[in-house]
Amino acid sequence: MMEEVHELDKMNNGRDDIPVVQLKKTIGLASSITIIVGSMIGSGIFVSPTGIMENVRSIGASLIIWVACGLFSMLGAYCYAELGTMIHRSGGDYIYVYEAFGPFLGFLRLWSEVVVARPASVAIMSMTFAKYIAQPIFPDCDQPEVAVRLLAAVCIILLSFINAFSVRMSTFVQDIFTYAKVAALIMIIITGFVQIGFGKVDGLVGAFDNSDWSPGAITKAFYVGLFAYSGWNYLNCMIEEMNNPRRDLPLAIIISCLLVTFIYTMANVAYVTVVSPYEILTTPAVAIVSCNQECIRLFIYSAYLFS
Repeated sequence: MMEEVHELDKMNNGRDDIPVVQLKKTIGLASSITIIVGSMIGSGIFVSPTGIMENVRSIGASLIIWVACGLFSMLGAYCYAELGTMIHRSGGDYIYVYEAFGPFLGFLRLWSEVVVARPASVAIMSMTFAKYIAQPIFPDCDQPEVAVRLLAAVCIILLSFINAFSVRMSTFVQDIFTYAKVAALIMIIITGFVQIGFGKVDGLVGAFDNSDWSPGAITKAFYVGLFAYSGWNYLNCMIEEMNNPRRDLPLAIIISCLLVTFIYTMANVAYVTVVSPYEILTTPAVAIVSCNQECIRLFIYSAYLFS
């Protein structure tokens, strides 16, 4: 079926009497940056600090891994930018594999994304959501694995129903969650820098003590960190809707990747101003622990300072 659609497109492109369907070009540079940043910032920044810390064993090494993962993701994004400026068709990975290797491998790539990669990503995000929901309920003990999995399953079922029931409702819910995660990161960063202003920098003293620089540790830390940066390729899936992809796509990629790298690094600096390295290693919900300690009081101070 997919092969027939592409063959029909090719035949239509060579005839003047059959109109070719084209998407409306409405995405400019600002919208492109918003799409990439919104796709990249997700559950990774709230769960990956623990995984990175477990491998490299120090705050300083963790910050280096966060920056390195951001730069590495930007290199991959630039490869996609070149593909996007060469092939002006929406579809992302599928269309690039289709154009290079034909319909069979293109279908396999699309099938693996729908059946394997995307469900695994959704499962990780839902488990992260469930752990953060369960953390206030079980503040001083281990979270029951069954309860976390049930919460994650309910989250997936509920969001699937919303997406199937109403496009408008799903868009509204998506916007709410996007604003919530950005607001949470901003609050964490403000809290951290207010803490630094108050002189609480104990977590940054001896930042590289006990660092593990072995190739295995760095590789595993990179693997965990890169999950937090996933999403830089989503703009290529809607490249036909961009006003000027040759100009805007590379600019949007570099601005978005640098911005997200900065936000992630500052968020991790903020974490260690209120959370000890031991707490980062032992909790699956770092942001909740940091907020439980002094976040509310310091956020009020921050609001007063910036008012």
